[in-house]
Amino acid sequence: MIARRVKDISYKLLPGTERNTTDIVIERDGEIVVRPPAHMSPEMVDAVVASKRMWIYRNLAEWKDLNATAVAREWVNGETFLYLGRTYRLSIVNSDCDLKLQDGRFLLKRSLVEQKGVAGAKQAFEGYYTNRGLERFKSRVKYFAPKVGVDVRRLEVKDIGFKWARCGANGVLAFHWKSMMAPARIVDYLVVHELCHLLHRNHTDAFWNEVDKVMPDYRERKAWLRKYGAGLDL
Repeated sequence: MIARRVKDISYKLLPGTERNTTDIVIERDGEIVVRPPAHMSPEMVDAVVASKRMWIYRNLAEWKDLNATAVAREWVNGETFLYLGRTYRLSIVNSDCDLKLQDGRFLLKRSLVEQKGVAGAKQAFEGYYTNRGLERFKSRVKYFAPKVGVDVRRLEVKDIGFKWARCGANGVLAFHWKSMMAPARIVDYLVVHELCHLLHRNHTDAFWNEVDKVMPDYRERKAWLRKYGAGLDL
């Protein structure tokens, strides 16, 4: 990945691929990433980015507006936390378990908070989302993989930075643990999206056609993630 700049637009240039169009994406952290056809020189890519600068400006402005909705949660009784699209209040209790979801509440171990503070509380939630995510994603991959017509070697749930999910070059699917805060229908969209990347590595028309075959309303789910994704955080 190479850092480049065209006037006031900084972007990361990815290796070229065997495709006919240049893919420009604004990542969750606001970084601009460009993947061009293999035959294009960096200078040619600069020219494309410059020609798309108004589109980039509009989408960056939208990104800033969307991220203004990001929440800052407090680790106190009554605070709300998301799980599969639903909100659950937090209760800090005496318990043998660091964190569990029971009777419509997240029960967080009091001694964990007292000893490790916010870092310990966040670690407990991350572990909860990761473990539940492995179960959920394995189940949904098993359901959707035959519909897409692919086999999955392995999947992981972990922190993958500013991406919701990714399909590795080795065919391993990875999903961010934060995605377990989203509604189940959005989790399903992430699964189908990555499964289709096993057929088409880039966001070409052929890729989106495969997504559409399995999930005709994917545009609505994709739009939801774009609009509300900033709120899926601790």
